[in-house]
Amino acid sequence: MRYLVSMFAVAALLGFSSNLAAQQADDGRPVIQIAILLDTSNSMDGLINQAKSQLWRIVSETARARRDGYEPRLEVALYEYGNDSLSLLSGYVRMVVPFTSDLDMFSGYLFSLDTNGGSEFAGRVILSAVRDLDWTRDRRSLRLMYIAGNEPFTQGNVNYVRAATDARERDIIVNTIFCGDYYEGVQTFWQDGARVGGGRYLNIDSDYEQVYIPAPQDDRLRQLNMMLNDTYLGYGALGDEKKQMQEDQDGNASGMGMSSLLDRTSVKSSSHYSNSEWDLVDAYAEGELSMEEMPAAQLPPEMRTMNPGEREAYVMEKQRERAEIQAEIQSLSSDRDVYLAAERAARDVERTLDSAIIDTLREAATGHGFVFE
Repeated sequence: MRYLVSMFAVAALLGFSSNLAAQQADDGRPVIQIAILLDTSNSMDGLINQAKSQLWRIVSETARARRDGYEPRLEVALYEYGNDSLSLLSGYVRMVVPFTSDLDMFSGYLFSLDTNGGSEFAGRVILSAVRDLDWTRDRRSLRLMYIAGNEPFTQGNVNYVRAATDARERDIIVNTIFCGDYYEGVQTFWQDGARVGGGRYLNIDSDYEQVYIPAPQDDRLRQLNMMLNDTYLGYGALGDEKKQMQEDQDGNASGMGMSSLLDRTSVKSSSHYSNSEWDLVDAYAEGELSMEEMPAAQLPPEMRTMNPGEREAYVMEKQRERAEIQAEIQSLSSDRDVYLAAERAARDVERTLDSAIIDTLREAATGHGFVFE
């Protein structure tokens, strides 16, 4: 794939990013954890494409949430199931990404998914996600699971009732998304899976392709995204690789359509998009490094001949530029959201994966003490 970063390189970064998420768990903020379980059997190409194109709209919605005055930290995890290329011993289930706050890495893995064959064991993948992911125990936090597919929920040797009950006992809400007719999903126990899991059952047309709705803010937002990228200063062993990953995921989003790129741009203006492990500006803002102690070889080329005072001034200028760009992105994105909401209402747009997840996310979060700005 043209814009997909080498998955070998991403894999090398996975452990580091997971450790980072664990370190951030003690920062005092509540957490919204979302585990997405996708059927990657042959019939699910449309579902996977919706996930790829709508990821950033889903993430942008969580940036609106607040609890007790705090903006929550977002962690996302990804599973695939029902793919014949997976091991029979695993029940055709694979943890693709554990909980992480590294959204570019998550996007890279999502874009690596392919469909193939399939025996879809819903109970098995739910139980695996419940037991193998590092779910927070913070009572202020929200734990959500979304499983999407189109085969009977009863397949496999792990009973879905057992798996969903296990989730509820751990305060994990299981939402089910059936790709097909509403009543077929009821008859094949997708609705009952949500009932047992304490979540909601929804159906979508996974083959529906959203029509791009132009908005007056689009051209400026696209320009601001490029300007925002210029404020990132990669440092250390991860700098070059992660900067390239940022550009690759812009490309992946753009490849799915203008809407996807602009939703990603909105996310990049929020605190959910933090890159202190490789970006000097974020790291400096969080007090994670000293300009005096940083070896010149670990700095971006344009900074290697600078003295500590010049380094600090340069980073602070980039910080100022970024803040201004992000503020304009947030303002324009808000205006764009209002415009698109009116347009979608007038056009009676079909329910897709993003709207299914966003509707249930808002409902669950509101019931858990969160508010949305």
